[in-house]
Amino acid sequence: MSMPPGMPLPALLVPDCTSEKAHRAAYERAKADNSIFVCITRQGAHWNVVLDVISRPLVTDEAAKILRSAVEELVATGAAAGGADYSTEYISMHQVGSEGRAREIAAAFHAAIYGLQQLQITVPLPRQSA
Repeated sequence: MSMPPGMPLPALLVPDCTSEKAHRAAYERAKADNSIFVCITRQGAHWNVVLDVISRPLVTDEAAKILRSAVEELVATGAAAGGADYSTEYISMHQVGSEGRAREIAAAFHAAIYGLQQLQITVPLPRQSA
């Protein structure tokens, strides 16, 4: 079962891109659909989570703070024991303990980014007064 482009993926549909061929195919598909790229990859006994907004609109600074806080909390609690790389365009979390947990994290961030971007489009930020 696949989701239409531009929709958050449920955890079970987050692709396993451990092989370079699978990673390349999923990334190219997301790019062609103008979607946010998300995947998990296996590294030894652990899993990694990767999200890339590719060419989608960036989230606001306020929304980015919320996402960064969530990334930092996952690292602090050991859910991403290998740490994380984060920017407003990219999130990568390392050494997640299980495939199920990696899928859950990937799906949650994927949905959050889509939701924040949709909210930003629907409710533009008020203009700053000089």
